Amino acid sequence: MTHFDQLGVSETLVTLLKKQGIIEPTPVQEQAIPPMRAGRDVIAQAQTGTGKTIAFLLPLLAKIKPQGAAAQALVIAPTRELAIQIARVAEPLGAELGIGTIVIYGGADIERQKEKLRRRPQLIIGTPGRLLDHVRRGTLALGSVNKIVLDEADEMLKMGFIEDVETLLTKTAQDYQLALFSATMPERIVRLTKRFMTNPAHIRIEGERTTLENIEQIVLSVSEGTKLDRLCASINEEAPYLAMVFCATKERTRALMMELARRGYLVDALSGDLTQTQRAFVLRQFREAKLQILCATDIAARGLDIEGVTHVYNYDLPPTVTDYIHRIGRTGRAGSQGKAITLVAAHQHEKLRKMESALKERLRRAVAKKKPRSSRPDEMEKTQTAQKGERRRSAPKHTKPKPRSRKAGKTVTNIGRRSRKRR
Repeated sequence: MTHFDQLGVSETLVTLLKKQGIIEPTPVQEQAIPPMRAGRDVIAQAQTGTGKTIAFLLPLLAKIKPQGAAAQALVIAPTRELAIQIARVAEPLGAELGIGTIVIYGGADIERQKEKLRRRPQLIIGTPGRLLDHVRRGTLALGSVNKIVLDEADEMLKMGFIEDVETLLTKTAQDYQLALFSATMPERIVRLTKRFMTNPAHIRIEGERTTLENIEQIVLSVSEGTKLDRLCASINEEAPYLAMVFCATKERTRALMMELARRGYLVDALSGDLTQTQRAFVLRQFREAKLQILCATDIAARGLDIEGVTHVYNYDLPPTVTDYIHRIGRTGRAGSQGKAITLVAAHQHEKLRKMESALKERLRRAVAKKKPRSSRPDEMEKTQTAQKGERRRSAPKHTKPKPRSRKAGKTVTNIGRRSRKRR
């Protein structure tokens, strides 16, 4: 059994990790920390939920000089949510070492970001577009950055950010160390590693099976006409603490959210048309368990890591098996148990079989309830009251349930929009 101190992690950081309940390194941490501490470039192929954030942050923090130049290390992430999540892990660790951290992403007040940059933080975390914007404005200089991490590089490729990433890399110090983490390795990413890396250490973590081990995967056969009722019946039966429901488009996401709200569920939606303020508010409400259900598209939910998600529903089949793994990976994280339920219409079974073939696993079929337990508002209220109590009793130990303050059937973003229109 390996411990962090055996990997050369400082006593201060080991103590901080223990306070967070992190005792033993995961496989990606065990394999990535030593070469990164030794100064080697690293290519790590690992899924989300395998502990890669700690794997790259510990070596970065160990090499940063608290009294040294500003902007010594740079972490680039594809989405603002992932950047924020990395910063949440980095900030308390860095603070104990006297290291300043800043997170930079689009949709936030750029003047406030400029002010924070003037404080000369040593660790910069951000998304490609906004980082490049600051570089071009002259408010962020990367010439002293010699430690760089690209997290979820394949997602940056999908979202069209790779050219921005390459531009950022050319602005850093010539003797930089680069670590790249990616679930897959498309040819375009391979070309990037050949151009910007020198003799990298290769790490491959077979994380799919490990990540999915804690997730019970179920298929519900439905017709398009009964899909909504079957979803509601399953939610009533399962009584999830927090559930994410994935749809194919933002239009379907919003339509489903409105219908679930009409039926009395505490629900909101996450899609690309929300402002950053609205998006942050919805996520905060969900994290605090003031919402039970979050409807989302694949892109909108990319990189989210929310404690307490017990169930994931695939209302629409994901386009690829990689998207399926990303979706259901929102639950069953950090050793907790989760459940993924996929609703499949008759004409989609061939696509399901192809997905199962890629997964090398046949998902368990289950019989869905024909109708929700109740569709009458008065009975729904009784059912939800019972479910709230059950969720509080069965909530994950690391999640502290908060009292629900919003009336069922009203959605957070809608409330905000209506109130603004009245003014």
